[in-house]
Amino acid sequence: MGCLPTKQVGRSTHSLDPREAVALAAETSFTVNEVEALYDLFRKLSNSIIKDGLIHKEEFHLALFRNKKKNLFADRVFDLFDQKGQGVIEFGDFVRSLSVFHPDAPEEQKAGFAFKLYDLRQTGFIERHELKEMLLALLDESDLNITSDAVEMIVDRTFDQADTKGDERIDQEEWNEFVKDNPYVLRNMTLPYLKDITMVFPSFVIHSEVSEADMIA
Repeated sequence: MGCLPTKQVGRSTHSLDPREAVALAAETSFTVNEVEALYDLFRKLSNSIIKDGLIHKEEFHLALFRNKKKNLFADRVFDLFDQKGQGVIEFGDFVRSLSVFHPDAPEEQKAGFAFKLYDLRQTGFIERHELKEMLLALLDESDLNITSDAVEMIVDRTFDQADTKGDERIDQEEWNEFVKDNPYVLRNMTLPYLKDITMVFPSFVIHSEVSEADMIA
């Protein structure tokens, strides 16, 4: 009997190809040394539950959010990290996506990532119901409890400021102007410890730091 061919997934080696490290450093905000440190982190995360060298959604939730609870916010972040839409995160996509959260990453990149986060249907626009859905997910992730009237007020106020064309949807251009005037919106798009990743292994947990006052202000 012949042997069935097997498809190899993930990485078969325990070291990062120096050429890949240089290439990723060139296209992100990380240095070569930081990319190498991220590879060690990636290996740990990608083998925490399923040992295949790829980060699955369960591993992602557990590592970044310290829970396995299904949450729209966590799912959307995973989907954006999973740039190839394969249901898993490869190392290159992990570094490129994480680079957006680097303190030195351009604000335009952060705004673009945040826009995609809210553009749930991937139409190129943020609709009112999408903003409300993501807002409720952020509140749930942050363990913040505010009234439904307050949620509606936040949505209304956001559209009053951002929807300058008055078509009941927010496009990328309108969003960019909105976040310039309201920088707190991008607060969670910067993880300061990424600058010191070669010195201190990060706790690597994304927690929303948006306070109730920030959201209503």
